[in-house]
Amino acid sequence: MCLTNFAFSQVEEKSPSENPDTIIDIESEKSDDKNVIESLQHNFTILVAQQPWNLDIHTATYSSEAQILDSLYEGLFSYDPKTLEPLPAIAESYKISRDKKRWTFTLRENLEFSNGEKINAYTVKNSWLSLLRTHNAPYASMLDCIKGAADYREGKITDGEVGINARNEKTLVVTLINPTAHFAKLLCHHAFAVCTLNQNGSTDTSVFSGAFKIKENTGSSLILEKNEKYWDAKNVHLPQITINQSNELKENSWSYNDGSADWVSGMVDTNALLNKNSIRISAIFGTEFLFFSCKNKPWDDADFRNALLTAVPWEELRKNGLVKATTLIYPLAGYQGVNGITETSGEDALEMMEEARKKLGIPKDEKLSVTFGISAISERQKSQAEILKKAWEPLGVELKIQTTPDDRYIDSIPGWNADIFSYSWIGDFADPIAFLELFRANSTLNPSKWQNEKFEELIQKANESTDNGEHYKYLAQAEQLLLDDGEVMPITHSISLHAVNLQQVGGWYVNALDIHPFKYLYFKEVKVESAPNVI
Repeated sequence: MCLTNFAFSQVEEKSPSENPDTIIDIESEKSDDKNVIESLQHNFTILVAQQPWNLDIHTATYSSEAQILDSLYEGLFSYDPKTLEPLPAIAESYKISRDKKRWTFTLRENLEFSNGEKINAYTVKNSWLSLLRTHNAPYASMLDCIKGAADYREGKITDGEVGINARNEKTLVVTLINPTAHFAKLLCHHAFAVCTLNQNGSTDTSVFSGAFKIKENTGSSLILEKNEKYWDAKNVHLPQITINQSNELKENSWSYNDGSADWVSGMVDTNALLNKNSIRISAIFGTEFLFFSCKNKPWDDADFRNALLTAVPWEELRKNGLVKATTLIYPLAGYQGVNGITETSGEDALEMMEEARKKLGIPKDEKLSVTFGISAISERQKSQAEILKKAWEPLGVELKIQTTPDDRYIDSIPGWNADIFSYSWIGDFADPIAFLELFRANSTLNPSKWQNEKFEELIQKANESTDNGEHYKYLAQAEQLLLDDGEVMPITHSISLHAVNLQQVGGWYVNALDIHPFKYLYFKEVKVESAPNVI
């Protein structure tokens, strides 16, 4: 889903019944709730990394923003805090047609935004059409599975020709191009939540459909308060959440130790924590990787890219990764058959480079340059650049570095005339397509502009498949093609780090997308047991 801070268990696909137009009651899928003592609930403080917040659901990309936006907005589905399965949000039920291309959603009664404005099927339709019209909306192309969505994004058809139809206030009918088994999971993402629109058609970021609303935003801190208009307000227990930004690891740890912070996300010195049982470290469905931009010759050619990759000392490049990545996609159960990138051979790389030069008529002694675009403050990326520079010099390739401010890094990539960039990506749902969408030709998430017809065919076959094994088979072939084409350099799979005391905080669960919906958080009663024979 998201870019790590820049960053989202594997979840089994819940297959709809084989019976046509089966009603699926999603209310029963909700996680078991605990007994909550309302008198214990008060302001909950979270410490996060410093980063400018974009709180527009249609254009936000970072995981830290997604965590907040999931609490401010909801769509047809939301994430179960433990399993990440789709849970009912504004949708009460849905049915899928026999050919699995028509999804009919029934909405709840009496839905409202935080300002009292009504939410209905027309609201959902307008929110999605607004997303498709937003030119810099990174997740817009994820709706390309809907009939006409891609053409509408490109201005080729009118909104009446898109397969999103509000039959009445309570009924939304969505027509897909192909069966899309992960559609419900996809719709948990904040980009597809419902919002109210300004007169110019953009998102009104002062009105909310989720469990919380913004009380105060200073830029470095955010105060959220419970949204009493929210359809499930009775099950939202925290009256207020304060989110403060701080990169001071020791200070954050001290704030946690003295109780002034209830949850520290990422930015914590574990050695300074008094309660080591509060540390939550886990592997998540994410990967840090480098990728080639296909703007400049000769790096738009797979032979040149593969020559460079063969010279990379992979062990050295990946040495700081806790979970070293040889493939783009973190292995899922049932997803297999992908050969990762591990080979290092200076001799082979030199021969491959000489053959590639001959093909394009580039003299053997002509110096080539490749530019690595990095964040100005990232020591990690600078170290990676030095490793690559040393490895590629024997090939007659000079690596140059260009920098941009950290808070502009991702937004700068589309217009940046560099050849290599760094990405950390966490899937929005537990399916390989959440990663491969980054390299689909017409995807709004594609930062490289890499294109391959065979890759597109495999993605289409995977999307058309209703069998999970066959779906995975085609996606594995697509990932293998991407790796074999030398387009990506996998480095490490992502790790999440948090400090939160689960003896005191309820509704917080470790999961592979590192999503922790605020709606479910609450303070527990802490029982202190006396030692025997002690007065």
